[in-house]
Amino acid sequence: MAADGDRDGDIARARREFAALLGEFRRTAVLVPLVDGDGLWSAESEGIRWIYAFTDEGALARWAMARGEADQEWAYRRVLGARLLDVVAPAMGVPCGVAVDVADGADAVLFPPVAGIVPDSVAVNARAVGASAAEGTA
Repeated sequence: MAADGDRDGDIARARREFAALLGEFRRTAVLVPLVDGDGLWSAESEGIRWIYAFTDEGALARWAMARGEADQEWAYRRVLGARLLDVVAPAMGVPCGVAVDVADGADAVLFPPVAGIVPDSVAVNARAVGASAAEGTA
Protein backbone atom coordinates (compact mmCIF):
# COMPACT_ATOMS: atom_id res chain seq x y z
CA MET A 1 0.00 0.00 0.00
CA ALA A 2 2.91 2.36 0.71
CA ALA A 3 4.04 1.98 -2.89
CA ASP A 4 0.67 3.34 -4.08
CA GLY A 5 1.06 6.30 -1.74
CA ASP A 6 4.56 6.97 -3.09
CA ARG A 7 3.27 6.77 -6.65
CA ASP A 8 0.39 9.12 -5.86
CA GLY A 9 2.83 11.55 -4.25
CA ASP A 10 5.11 11.37 -7.29
CA ILE A 11 2.18 12.07 -9.61
CA ALA A 12 1.01 15.00 -7.49
CA ARG A 13 4.54 16.42 -7.39
CA ALA A 14 4.94 16.03 -11.18
CA ARG A 15 1.61 17.82 -11.73
CA ARG A 16 2.69 20.72 -9.49
CA GLU A 17 6.03 20.98 -11.30
CA PHE A 18 4.33 20.96 -14.70
CA ALA A 19 1.81 23.57 -13.56
CA ALA A 20 4.68 25.81 -12.42
CA LEU A 21 6.47 25.28 -15.75
CA LEU A 22 3.28 26.08 -17.67
CA GLY A 23 2.75 29.24 -15.62
CA GLU A 24 6.31 30.36 -16.31
CA PHE A 25 5.90 29.67 -20.02
CA ARG A 26 2.64 31.63 -20.17
CA ARG A 27 4.41 34.69 -18.67
CA THR A 28 7.50 34.45 -20.90
CA ALA A 29 8.12 35.90 -24.36
CA VAL A 30 9.58 33.18 -26.56
CA LEU A 31 11.10 33.29 -30.03
CA VAL A 32 9.09 31.73 -32.86
CA PRO A 33 10.85 31.35 -36.22
CA LEU A 34 9.05 32.88 -39.18
CA VAL A 35 8.38 31.17 -42.48
CA ASP A 36 7.38 32.92 -45.71
CA GLY A 37 7.84 36.34 -44.14
CA ASP A 38 5.30 36.31 -41.34
CA GLY A 39 3.95 32.80 -40.77
CA LEU A 40 4.99 31.04 -37.58
CA TRP A 41 7.09 27.91 -38.03
CA SER A 42 5.15 24.77 -37.21
CA ALA A 43 5.12 21.10 -38.09
CA GLU A 44 2.60 18.29 -37.85
CA SER A 45 3.15 15.02 -36.05
CA GLU A 46 0.51 12.33 -35.61
CA GLY A 47 -2.40 14.70 -36.24
CA ILE A 48 -1.13 17.46 -33.95
CA ARG A 49 0.26 20.75 -35.28
CA TRP A 50 3.20 21.97 -33.17
CA ILE A 51 4.31 25.59 -33.12
CA TYR A 52 8.06 25.69 -32.52
CA ALA A 53 9.19 28.17 -29.86
CA PHE A 54 12.59 28.86 -28.32
CA THR A 55 13.58 30.38 -25.02
CA ASP A 56 16.54 32.29 -26.49
CA GLU A 57 18.64 32.75 -29.62
CA GLY A 58 21.03 29.98 -28.52
CA ALA A 59 18.18 27.44 -28.45
CA LEU A 60 17.01 28.65 -31.86
CA ALA A 61 20.57 28.31 -33.20
CA ARG A 62 20.88 24.73 -31.88
CA TRP A 63 17.65 23.86 -33.68
CA ALA A 64 18.91 25.43 -36.92
CA MET A 65 22.17 23.46 -36.58
CA ALA A 66 20.26 20.23 -35.97
CA ARG A 67 18.34 20.92 -39.19
CA GLY A 68 21.57 21.55 -41.08
CA GLU A 69 20.50 25.14 -41.66
CA ALA A 70 22.78 27.03 -39.30
CA ASP A 71 24.24 29.07 -42.15
CA GLN A 72 20.94 30.76 -42.95
CA GLU A 73 19.51 33.76 -41.13
CA TRP A 74 16.36 32.96 -39.19
CA ALA A 75 13.82 35.73 -38.74
CA TYR A 76 11.69 35.30 -35.65
CA ARG A 77 8.95 36.99 -33.69
CA ARG A 78 8.78 37.34 -29.91
CA VAL A 79 5.45 36.04 -28.68
CA LEU A 80 4.16 35.72 -25.15
CA GLY A 81 3.60 32.05 -24.27
CA ALA A 82 0.04 32.78 -23.14
CA ARG A 83 -0.73 34.30 -26.55
CA LEU A 84 0.59 31.19 -28.32
CA LEU A 85 -1.60 28.91 -26.21
CA ASP A 86 -4.74 31.06 -25.92
CA VAL A 87 -4.88 32.79 -29.32
CA VAL A 88 -2.50 31.37 -31.90
CA ALA A 89 -3.00 27.63 -31.27
CA PRO A 90 -6.83 27.89 -31.41
CA ALA A 91 -6.60 29.97 -34.61
CA MET A 92 -4.76 27.16 -36.40
CA GLY A 93 -8.05 25.32 -36.97
CA VAL A 94 -6.52 21.94 -36.10
CA PRO A 95 -5.32 20.46 -32.79
CA CYS A 96 -2.25 22.55 -32.00
CA GLY A 97 0.27 22.71 -29.18
CA VAL A 98 3.63 24.36 -28.60
CA ALA A 99 7.02 22.62 -28.71
CA VAL A 100 9.70 24.53 -26.79
CA ASP A 101 13.45 24.16 -27.41
CA VAL A 102 12.96 21.03 -29.50
CA ALA A 103 16.68 20.56 -30.21
CA ASP A 104 17.57 20.45 -26.52
CA GLY A 105 16.77 16.80 -25.83
CA ALA A 106 15.58 16.23 -22.28
CA ASP A 107 15.25 19.99 -21.75
CA ALA A 108 12.64 20.29 -24.52
CA VAL A 109 9.05 20.80 -23.36
CA LEU A 110 5.77 20.04 -25.10
CA PHE A 111 2.57 21.86 -24.25
CA PRO A 112 -0.05 19.68 -25.97
CA PRO A 113 -3.52 20.81 -27.01
CA VAL A 114 -5.30 19.48 -23.94
CA ALA A 115 -7.61 21.00 -21.34
CA GLY A 116 -5.76 23.14 -18.86
CA ILE A 117 -3.15 24.15 -21.44
CA VAL A 118 -5.16 25.47 -24.40
CA PRO A 119 -8.76 26.73 -24.25
CA ASP A 120 -11.22 23.91 -23.63
CA SER A 121 -12.99 24.76 -26.91
CA VAL A 122 -9.97 23.47 -28.87
CA ALA A 123 -8.58 20.88 -26.43
CA VAL A 124 -8.49 17.39 -27.91
CA ASN A 125 -9.63 15.90 -24.60
CA ALA A 126 -12.28 18.51 -23.74
CA ARG A 127 -15.19 16.13 -24.27
CA ALA A 128 -13.54 13.43 -22.12
CA VAL A 129 -12.71 15.94 -19.37
CA GLY A 130 -16.23 17.38 -19.51
CA ALA A 131 -17.79 13.92 -19.37
CA SER A 132 -15.64 12.95 -16.38
CA ALA A 133 -16.59 16.13 -14.54
CA ALA A 134 -20.28 15.58 -15.28
CA GLU A 135 -20.07 11.98 -14.06
CA GLY A 136 -18.40 13.12 -10.85
CA THR A 137 -21.22 15.53 -10.04
CA ALA A 138 -24.05 13.13 -10.79
